[in-house]
This record gives sequence, structure tokens and C-alpha cells, in this order.
Amino acid sequence: MTELRRPVECGVPESKKYMHPKLVANFGNWAYHDRPRPGVLRHVSKDGTQVWTVKAGAMRQCDVYTIRTLCDIADKYCDGYMRFTMRSSVEMMTFDHANVEPLIKELEAKGFPVGGTGNSVGSISHTQGWLHCDIPGTDASGVVKALMDELYEEFRNEEMPNRVKITTSCCQINCGGQGDIAINIQHTKPPVINHDLVSGVCERPAVIARCPVAAIRPALVNGKPSLEVDEKKCVCCGACFPPCPPMQINDPVHSKIAIWVGGKHSSTRTKPMFHKLAIAGLPNNAPRWPEVAVVVKKILSVYKADARPWERMGEWIERIGWPRFFEMTGLPFTKHHLDDWRGGRANLNTSAQLHF
Repeated sequence: MTELRRPVECGVPESKKYMHPKLVANFGNWAYHDRPRPGVLRHVSKDGTQVWTVKAGAMRQCDVYTIRTLCDIADKYCDGYMRFTMRSSVEMMTFDHANVEPLIKELEAKGFPVGGTGNSVGSISHTQGWLHCDIPGTDASGVVKALMDELYEEFRNEEMPNRVKITTSCCQINCGGQGDIAINIQHTKPPVINHDLVSGVCERPAVIARCPVAAIRPALVNGKPSLEVDEKKCVCCGACFPPCPPMQINDPVHSKIAIWVGGKHSSTRTKPMFHKLAIAGLPNNAPRWPEVAVVVKKILSVYKADARPWERMGEWIERIGWPRFFEMTGLPFTKHHLDDWRGGRANLNTSAQLHF
């Protein structure tokens, strides 16, 4: 029996052994690149070699049939080489321009729309959801599917002022990261504790240490060791649920969707930005989340019509001001938009941007 490859857990794996030999040969030797059309990139090396990359929307959670379908297409047009991007799109590279149009037609015929390059709405990045995470209040991948069905044409065309990155997260821990638009679940009620199970299931010191606001403390309930929550301190983040499932926080009524805007990780033109609340309290209305789609499409339409070329969403909002943003989008401004956290000033003044 062939010995299985042992995992290497010392940083990012060496990528060149998975790259096409021509890409390895021209590594660091590219002269320029351009975009002949949405979804297609062309890189030209200093020795004249050209590589055409076709980018298509895929899904983060793929079944075996989907993987084999993509591999068959890559075998047919790309010498068997392909790669997935950080936002779960698929990129296929060919060195023969004659393969580009047939490759595009076959990808789209198999249900993989070509696009996501340049000033478009890219694939929505999302967290694990119910498939692989232990604290989600919703299924982020479901929100992605429903929303991308609505934003299909914005993915296939480059008509936005700048790149639009949308993220979704299953809880307020926000593994999805900062985004121009972020769709996050919000638990609005403290956890409901099943005291009969706590002593047999939970390691109480670990649960107490997990709480970011020290709202959990040990208690004795019905003669059994248990836990209690100071509801005045609790921020309903859900961090206590993974180490202690009897502290159930998911709720079909009180877990809501919130939409945040203006975040970005990059330091191009302006420093990285935290996204900020646009609207909260939207119903967690599976399986299509229509209320979320209405708000996201409204924000995108106003941004598309009013932003200057190359302005990211956060830069556009800072230019026009938050009062004007709420006026143009028609979103209500409520008390929940006021940041009364005492560490907010230090947090918002933190930046990783460096200038030389």
C-alpha cells in the first residue's frame, strides 16, 4: 500500500509543484496583464509567452460530481491544471487562445458563470455554516446562493465603480472578515441554559474563560454544578455555545440578520476600514432571505449610481457622509447605530497601514 502523504503544518504549502510548468518557467517574469473581457485575464511574459485565465463562479462546498466536472473541463482545455481562489471561484489557465471561447462556453453550459474580474461583484466569501461550524445562527452558504442568484449579472459584467467584495458570516464572531457589504447573523437574546446537562457536558472554567465580556459565572442549580449568565453584560455573541452546547443561543425568532457596509482589508489609496452597521433586525428568513436581497440590491444600486470611479464603498460613504448614505438608501437610522462601546475609539483608530 502506498504510504499516505503526511501533512506539513509549518506555513503555506509550496505552490509551484501544483502549477503548470510554463507558469513555473515564467514565474516573476511577467511584463504586463490585461482583461480582454469580463472573466478573462491575459498575462504576457517578457519572452512573449501568453497565458489566458478564465474565471468562473463556483461554490465553496463542492460535491464529488462538481469536482470531477471541473477536472474534466480542465483536462480538455488546460492540460489538467486549475485552481480555486480565496473567494471560491475557479480559475482555468490555457496557453492557446483558441481554447478560450470553447472553455467559456463549456463552463457556462455546465452552470459555472464566467465573470468576477475587475469592477464587478465578486463571489461572496462565507463561513462554514451548518455543515462544519458549531455555533451558526444561520447557514451562510444558503444566503450566498440566494443572493448570487439575484446578483448574477453584476458578477458577469464589470459595471461597478470598483471591486465589490461581499461577505457573509453565521454569527457575530464574523469569520467572513471585513467587506464592502457584510451580512452577519445577530443573536438578540442571551443563551437558554439546560442546567441538567451542564455538569456532564461542559468544562465550566473553559466556558467562563471563553466569554469576552465576563458575563458567565459558576452556579449551583438544583444541587448540580452549573453556569449562569449576567444578562446585563451579555452581548449575545454565541462564543459560549461551542464549549457548552447546553447553553443554546440559536433561536428561530430572535436570531436576526444585520447588514454592514464599508469594510476593506487592503491599504490601497486609503487605510483598511472596519465595516459599520447599515441595518439590523432583518428576519433570518430561509431559504431565500428576500428581505436581505432587497437591502443589498438597494445599497449596490445607489453606490453604482453615485460613487466616483475607483471609489470603494467605504471611501464613497466617507465622502458623502453617513447622513447622506442613509438618506439615499432609505434605510432607517436607529439607536442601534450608535457605538457606545467604551473601547470603540481605540479600536477604530487602529490601522495596519504603513507608509514609506
